[in-house]
Amino acid sequence: MDKIKIGIITASDRASQGIYEDISGMAIIDTMKDYLLNDFEELYRCIPDEQTVIEETMLELEKEGCCLIVTTGGTGPALRDVTPEATEVVCQKMLPGFGELMRQVSLQYVPTAILSRQSAGICGKSLIINLPGKPKSIRECLDAVFPAVPYCIDLIEGPYLECDENVIKVFRPKK
Repeated sequence: MDKIKIGIITASDRASQGIYEDISGMAIIDTMKDYLLNDFEELYRCIPDEQTVIEETMLELEKEGCCLIVTTGGTGPALRDVTPEATEVVCQKMLPGFGELMRQVSLQYVPTAILSRQSAGICGKSLIINLPGKPKSIRECLDAVFPAVPYCIDLIEGPYLECDENVIKVFRPKK
């Protein structure tokens, strides 16, 4: 069986220039390694906060067969935060429940979570999820939404994701 492909995009001007290390993208990879029992290949990209570059990268990863594309960075209110806008451009369907749940969870920890614009949507046969930039917040948000991710990927005719039930309990309706 082919390896499952998961795209990881860090949208950060400074990390893409090497000014600092991208710990957020690594936090996503580490979380996927914790969750998934499947053998998977991560297709990692660290790019600047440029909407056209983000859109092109998402489309490239979808074409490369990523069933899941997880982004970090660019979800705040700053002028250069444009990841949700890029996601809306490339997606055929938006899934607002993801962002609603992530903000709800984040608000339990920081009042500024109200400023976050996490979102998710379907681009071709890829589920795209926009996460915040801090590794702690990344894990909190993924812990909240990931139980629905494997079934969503089933519905868009992606590969069957198997998860470690000791780490994350996923939900699939009974047949």
